[in-house]
Amino acid sequence: MKNSEPLLPFYEFIATNVSVGIHAVDLSGKTIIYNTKMKEIEGFHFDELADRSIIEMFSFRQHESTLMRVLQTGKKEINVKQSYWNKNGHEITTINDTFPLFVEGKLIGAIEFARDITSLEKLVYQPLRRYDEPLTFDMIKADSESMKQVIDNAKKAAAVKLPVLLIGESGTGKDLVAEGIHHAASPDPDAFVTLVSRRSAQSVLDKLQQLLEEDKDYTFFFERIDFLSLDIQEQLLDILHSLPQSKYMLIGSVGSDPITLIAEKKLSKSLYYFFATMAITIPNLTDRKEDILPFVEDYFSRHRERFASQVTELAPDVQELFLQYDWPGNLKELELLLDEIVSFMTTESTVTSDLLPLHFRFKVQQQDTNNREPEFFMFHQNHNVMPLDAYLREAESYYVQNVLNLYEGNITKAANALGMSRQNLQYRIRKIKKQ
Repeated sequence: MKNSEPLLPFYEFIATNVSVGIHAVDLSGKTIIYNTKMKEIEGFHFDELADRSIIEMFSFRQHESTLMRVLQTGKKEINVKQSYWNKNGHEITTINDTFPLFVEGKLIGAIEFARDITSLEKLVYQPLRRYDEPLTFDMIKADSESMKQVIDNAKKAAAVKLPVLLIGESGTGKDLVAEGIHHAASPDPDAFVTLVSRRSAQSVLDKLQQLLEEDKDYTFFFERIDFLSLDIQEQLLDILHSLPQSKYMLIGSVGSDPITLIAEKKLSKSLYYFFATMAITIPNLTDRKEDILPFVEDYFSRHRERFASQVTELAPDVQELFLQYDWPGNLKELELLLDEIVSFMTTESTVTSDLLPLHFRFKVQQQDTNNREPEFFMFHQNHNVMPLDAYLREAESYYVQNVLNLYEGNITKAANALGMSRQNLQYRIRKIKKQ
């Protein structure tokens, strides 16, 4: 080791400038190495981690941490995707290569190389954005009368350029309608801006003020204004009142009945009145099931064109399942399911029931009040054996969902029953939804 000292500047340069995060821990899980890139990803300084186990610092349990698993097993784990919350409370997703470290045959710690794919994940999970096309009304498949009415009203809003309030649950396609309004009202495809209220409330106001200084005719889509505090909502209203009429297209959205939100003190009555010059309610997918198969057909058409795939249709029994299912995640859930299905297809042209993910079949089964027995968890000698990890993921999904149903979706009560923190249960729910 006497010749290692001249190499230290090189090691330090690599650790500081390499484009992957590096995190090394000893046998107790305490941090030994934490490079600049990992600091960017997770937000911690080395001093904050040096005397504490990573289990104390991050919102996952011991078996969910790739570093801790490798310490326990002594086996490397390659290309493992991990989602968790960083110091700033933002969900991040990384792909990790994690290795055990041995000295003279004795395990002394583990080292992880992490690639940040958070931005990529967000892109993948935005319905229809992957096609790099303007999201116009023509891209919204509407066979149902309710969605045809939504689009007609949205076109009227675009024509008069008055504030609009979009009302609908998560995943119904409020963002699609908002961008459709923009492209019908503005010749500039780059002037559509989404301000996400789930982020720092002050950052919404700061970003808005910054964009207003550019003196460009923007369309501002304030996504889920009911997530902002009432104080921030009032500040936002003051800014909006100061804007010249007809210069900007202003669109807001809420996730449920605005009158109820006002009564629960989650929505400012004044801000509601400002946006509700024209209020458009976007129905849940389960209330417009005639839109499901046309959407699937359009999805397959785009997939064939973009990826030269062979997929063309759903088998009749799969169509029946799709029309039977209630789609609690709405349009977004449907597209993510299709993403998962086609990712496993090679030369097949028809989506048959055996190509459906097991978690989806569980969900369909759970809706059948006459058949709630967990048959999928029983071992059948004549069936293909699932990998244990996949089986355990499905079992966890099934159990967590049933506990949530038992407590009517109350996260706090379900977390207490499951013996975990509320944040840990929220993490598991997000992970299950992405499986």
